Amino acid sequence: MSSRPIGLPTLDNFALRALPDGPLDADQLRVRNLWLSVDPYMRGRMNDAKSYAASFQIDQPMTGGAIGEVLESTMDGFVPGDLILHMGGWRDGGIIGLDMMPNKLPAELLAGGMSPQTFLHNMGLTGGTAWIGLLRVAAAKPGDTVFVSAAAGAVGSAVVQIAKAREMTVIGSAGGAQKCAWVSNLGADAVIDYKAGPVLPQLAAALEKLGKPGIDVYFDNVGGEHLDAAFAVANDFARFAICGMIDVYNDGKPQEMKYIIRSIPARIRMEGFIYTDQFIECMEEFYADMGGLIASGAVTIRETVHDGIEAAPEAFLGLFSGANIGKMLVRL
Repeated sequence: MSSRPIGLPTLDNFALRALPDGPLDADQLRVRNLWLSVDPYMRGRMNDAKSYAASFQIDQPMTGGAIGEVLESTMDGFVPGDLILHMGGWRDGGIIGLDMMPNKLPAELLAGGMSPQTFLHNMGLTGGTAWIGLLRVAAAKPGDTVFVSAAAGAVGSAVVQIAKAREMTVIGSAGGAQKCAWVSNLGADAVIDYKAGPVLPQLAAALEKLGKPGIDVYFDNVGGEHLDAAFAVANDFARFAICGMIDVYNDGKPQEMKYIIRSIPARIRMEGFIYTDQFIECMEEFYADMGGLIASGAVTIRETVHDGIEAAPEAFLGLFSGANIGKMLVRL
């Protein structure tokens, strides 16, 4: 990152620079990256502000999820040829240490045909976020009516499919006919197009058509108008899992909430959460459950792929204009 953005980032906030090379110290890996992830949470790291993840520093390499191949190792348990998931992304390779949290990809899943980049979406951060948020934070159960914003994104599309696999009724929101059609194909019982008009009337109409009095669970990736609409139609004791608020990441303006007052009489529980808070304790359960859903075809993904390290900023900025369907990735 070459400068901090004000509002929506631009390409001028990024610079492509060479990293110094050298011999490995103890507990280091030399890695050649194959796939990079770009995710909305990275926008917050571009600010000089206290948050759950450290801010990116000006004129220092940015970091993010990546799949790489180990070329050289002084770290126990890793040998050349290993495929790993790590946090040393936004570069085509180089030297990483334990601070980049390297983990070997499960050989048995790769041997079974799972693609390595799956561990950057459905078997990784986005799939884990969907699974934890829906099943742990919101405690969603069969028979619940679930509303999902950004349902054509990497997290939202996983939420839709996990919910349908557990016999829930799902209403998804997406922007544009193409994305809405895909969400419908994923199994959503109703889909609203937020670009076609205000969210609340469409959401209320979808509930009426489905014969549902309201929603039991809201999985929020967006904030703003979607969150307010969810308050308006929530059943008593509804649970809101607050994953992200991409609507307000760049403008910094306060959100107008007309219906938040319903959180009191409806006894709505709203909880913000971060994937890393619970992932370690439920990792084995998640891998087993999501691996089975993927193997059965109950959970799929679409990938929006940009090629080359120089394309990473453009891919990242595309997240804020809805340029992706499914998971946004950079292939090296």
